[in-house]
Amino acid sequence: MKTIKFLLIIAAFCAFQAAQAQKSEYKVLKNISLEGDAGWDYLLADDATQRLYVSHGTMVQVLDIKTEKLIGTITGTPGVHGIAIAIEFGKGFITAGRLDSVVVFDLKTLQVTAKIKTDKNPDAVLYDPYSKRIFTFNGRGSSVTAIDAKTNEVAGTMPVSGKPEAAVSDGKGNIFVNIEDKSNITKFDAKSLKIQAEWPLDPGKEPSGLAIDLKTNRLFSACGDSKTIVVMDCTNGKIIASLPMGDGCDGLVFIKEDQNIAASCGEGVLTVVHQKSPKDYIVVQTLPTRKSARTITYSEAENKIYMSSADVTMENNHRKMTPGSFQVVVVGK
Repeated sequence: MKTIKFLLIIAAFCAFQAAQAQKSEYKVLKNISLEGDAGWDYLLADDATQRLYVSHGTMVQVLDIKTEKLIGTITGTPGVHGIAIAIEFGKGFITAGRLDSVVVFDLKTLQVTAKIKTDKNPDAVLYDPYSKRIFTFNGRGSSVTAIDAKTNEVAGTMPVSGKPEAAVSDGKGNIFVNIEDKSNITKFDAKSLKIQAEWPLDPGKEPSGLAIDLKTNRLFSACGDSKTIVVMDCTNGKIIASLPMGDGCDGLVFIKEDQNIAASCGEGVLTVVHQKSPKDYIVVQTLPTRKSARTITYSEAENKIYMSSADVTMENNHRKMTPGSFQVVVVGK
């Protein structure tokens, strides 16, 4: 009799665990259609302004993050890549690669107020509250440009060893950036613009997306060529783990409340890795999303993931987007 009771308890526990696991899984909630048939790059969910900023062609489309409705468009950003927000100064910053510039806009009016010259082809962009600087990561310039977010003055441009991609700040004056063609992470000082370390990501190759867990001092780098998520200790550059992910990834996010890393893969899947501990990681979900959904952002307030995508075909070795197919994929629980 005791054996039967024990088995029933075990069965109930397993059923509970299975239900909890299913409950914790992510799912595609909806697709938001937006006008425009041009390409895209980064998008940004900013909880401070309660907006979703979507790079698209030569503009940035701005949505109310709660209603998911378009509320404005910022134009004049040819070669648009990334968006950063400096809420304390009421400004936003957009990298316009074809202008070799950052476009500054007013957060209230969404009107362009300035254009600041950078090095060649600014791509990713980051606002660092510690130094109160905007940093642009210049692809063809193989450099980083620092800009005073208050005055719009360029504070300096620092060369790096290769093509910089996404970057993060630890909030203590240190910036970490993926160097795509060198397959490393470069650490530099936000104020002095001095390189402090260059750490190889091996076995990771061609890193793009980057996220950080400030509590555990872990960096998560999406390495597209090797189809791996590499976990690194940001205090010493030690590789902690390497996890498989889907093909064609260009971004990932760290979801603090779930202790999950989510990587958006252009093959049409979201790879989810769970941080069981600072030394223990496991792939817990591979969610079908939409082919070409390879850039990503996350809203902590809404507990939702957003990924830009469209139906894309190849014609004469050129990408062609199906008219009317541009959408933002929304993922949640």
